[in-house]
Amino acid sequence: MDDETAALAEAIGARVKQERQSRRWTLDQLAGAAGVSRRMLINVEQGAANPSVGTLLRLSDALGVGLPALVEPAPRTPARVVRAGQGATLWTSEAGGRGILVAGTEPPNVVELWDWTLPPGDRYDSQPHSRGTRELAQLLEGTLEITVGGQPVTLEIGDAVTFSGDVAHSYANPGSVRARLSLAVFEPGVGAGHGAEQRDV
Repeated sequence: MDDETAALAEAIGARVKQERQSRRWTLDQLAGAAGVSRRMLINVEQGAANPSVGTLLRLSDALGVGLPALVEPAPRTPARVVRAGQGATLWTSEAGGRGILVAGTEPPNVVELWDWTLPPGDRYDSQPHSRGTRELAQLLEGTLEITVGGQPVTLEIGDAVTFSGDVAHSYANPGSVRARLSLAVFEPGVGAGHGAEQRDV
C-alpha cells in the first residue's frame, strides 16, 4: 500500500472499530451481520487490509451508517467541503482506473457522489446493491458502456442515465480515450434491516 492508501485504511479501520464498540458488538457479531470473515474484519480494524468497496459497503450497511461515514470525517459545520483531490479512492484497477468517493450523506437515506475514471478497455463489474438502490450517471469525457441487468447502454459526452442499482451492472470503456463519469448512488433505508445483503459499487 502507498502512504495515501495506508492512511485511508487506518482511518477506516479506526472508524469501523469505533462504530462496532459503540454498539457493544463483538468481532464475531459484526462479521456475521456483514457477511465477512472474522479475519478480514480484524485486518480492516487494524488498518492492515485495503478492503474492497464491496467489503466496506457490507460493513457500513451492517453498522447502519452508510459508506460515507466510514471514509469521511464527521462534519463539524452545516456544510462540509471536499476540496479537489481530497475524495477517498476506494477502487483502482491495474489499467489505472479509479473510483473516488467524493461526498456522501448520512443514513438512513444515503446518497454517495463518485468520480469514476476508466482508461480505454477498462471495466468495472458490480454486484447488485441493496434493494431499492438507484444510480444516476453523467458522462463527462470519452465513451462509456453501462450494462444493467444484461442490457447495454452507450453514453457519449454529456449523456446521462438513471438505473436500478439492485441488479448486476457494469461500467466499461470501449473507446480509445479515457472515460470519466460523475455517479450518484442513492441507497434508501440504511440500517433498516437489509444491511447483510451483498453490495458492491
